[in-house]
Amino acid sequence: MLSCVLNISEGRDVALIDRLATRAGAALMDVHRDSDHHRSVFTLAGDDAACEAAARAVAEAAVAAIDVGKHAGEHPRLGSVDVVPFVPLLPDALPDALGGADLSAACAARDRFCAWMADHLGVPCFCYGPLAGGERSLVEIRRRAFDGLAPDAGPLHPHPRAGAVCVGARRALIAYNLVLSTPDPAIARRLAAALRSPAVRALGFVVTAGAQVSCNLVAPWSVGPSEVFARLARLAAPQGVRIVATELVGLLPRSLVEAIPPSEWPRLDLGLERTLEARLCRERPSTERGAAGGSTPVR
Repeated sequence: MLSCVLNISEGRDVALIDRLATRAGAALMDVHRDSDHHRSVFTLAGDDAACEAAARAVAEAAVAAIDVGKHAGEHPRLGSVDVVPFVPLLPDALPDALGGADLSAACAARDRFCAWMADHLGVPCFCYGPLAGGERSLVEIRRRAFDGLAPDAGPLHPHPRAGAVCVGARRALIAYNLVLSTPDPAIARRLAAALRSPAVRALGFVVTAGAQVSCNLVAPWSVGPSEVFARLARLAAPQGVRIVATELVGLLPRSLVEAIPPSEWPRLDLGLERTLEARLCRERPSTERGAAGGSTPVR
């Protein structure tokens, strides 16, 4: 089984986001909409064929509907369909923590999606994750796309409306946001820089609720939400800044929630209902939870 976590460059048009969600069918596990970042995250899961078919259906509708040239939001982006990572779903998430997850199925799905996106929609694709010449990161693509780095499939120039798409094969990560008790973007950027490590990618933004440190926890079994919260709190305290809200983007493996004491779950915006396992065991979920990119206040 595979999961696919599509990041679409639209977070404000609720009717359009709902139409895109409908295209995913039974593979849809979660939709997270963020109006400040002007971005929505669609979490899909199922057997390989169903997951790929749902990803293609959502991507095709998004390319038809969204002009990235008119897009303005806090989050960096290359295209209307910005990031499409394929992630292996394991019966037990622990092997992923040890780096033992087999990415071969995810790589095959990535390569098929790239070929389809380029041939069917004419959108250039950049691959990340394991490649024949070594590993390539999403960060490298954002830094070098069309400027020393050519697409792996499709035209050599951005699509006039859809831009380009980053298609990956990776292990589980957690997208996690923390809102600060200051509106100062410079403080958010400094704290994000101090927080970065091989296990944590972080950027500083200003959103409606205040300055935000937005993170990708790329080794979440070693540095998860609890650890990143504690570390950011320590870094912020000397500047008189507190963490006032947290926000989990999308879903996470159940084992990561269970590794944290339940007393911490409300403060960290976690819960067993926010896991992939819980969503796989129920019918298509409501997208009301997190629909406006809201954060959980820290009490």
